[in-house]
Amino acid sequence: MKFAPTEIAELMVIEIEPIADERGEFARSFCTVEFRKAGLGAFAPAQMNISRNAKMGTLRGMHYQGAPMPDPKVVRCTRGRVYDVAVDLRPDSVTFCKWFGLELSADRQNALYVPPGCAHGFITLEDDSEVFYLMGAPYVPELARGVRWNDQVFGIHWPISPVTMAARDAEYPDFESAA
Repeated sequence: MKFAPTEIAELMVIEIEPIADERGEFARSFCTVEFRKAGLGAFAPAQMNISRNAKMGTLRGMHYQGAPMPDPKVVRCTRGRVYDVAVDLRPDSVTFCKWFGLELSADRQNALYVPPGCAHGFITLEDDSEVFYLMGAPYVPELARGVRWNDQVFGIHWPISPVTMAARDAEYPDFESAA
């Protein structure tokens, strides 16, 4: 596994290192030893989620879980393609309110590690896209939070305009008024 740091502290792009032979390929997609070597030793999966999205332009986000149980995650696209985004919401971080985005695809088999304290979301770039999450904390509905996907405080540059999203995601307040 290869871990590539981003401009946001602890936010990492993860690439697999497949071993190929006449049967096909084999690669690790998660390894506690490799995560520890990359400085992410505290991450331990507590829950796994799958998000199936029928239509291109489906936007989900920007979600996070508040204290006392923030939810780090490893996000991977297992079918299709998505543009995946994380926003740093940690007030003490030098990259507070900064965002990072990249394309995750089933073909590339890449992933993004999103540390606790960052909001996460994605928009589908193809019909029938599927996203698989390894969650570092179980979902607690009372701690579920979100920030608006198009809040000017963040200035996220989405590659396409959303066609479909949940009312909840569309109605999150401005970050400054929610903070």
